[in-house]
Amino acid sequence: QVQLVESGGGLVQAGGSLRLSCAASGIISSINSMGWYRQAPGKQRELVARISRSGTTNYADSVKDRFTISRDNAKNTVYLQMNSLKPEDTSVYQCNVVTYTFRNYWGQGIQVTVSS
Repeated sequence: QVQLVESGGGLVQAGGSLRLSCAASGIISSINSMGWYRQAPGKQRELVARISRSGTTNYADSVKDRFTISRDNAKNTVYLQMNSLKPEDTSVYQCNVVTYTFRNYWGQGIQVTVSS
């Protein structure tokens, strides 16, 4: 089992920045990739960014050049640095990890609100 605890969300003005953190505990050695998804009201959940254990990253087109995902394997934590935030980034952000056996674990979700 893997447990995930997210932090760092909140309210920010357009153009501002926030950093999300997600700390994992449990069977840490089983974790391969870590990532962030988001879901706005009335919309489907979408991938924001993902990073493999070796550091390979991929991003949604809508956040490229604004968001940066990173991870600290020693602290079992993944971060999402969000810059130049836009009102359309408003959403519930969820941390996700995928194990080497392809099991998915999700955080409880954290609200990010960007005011115009």
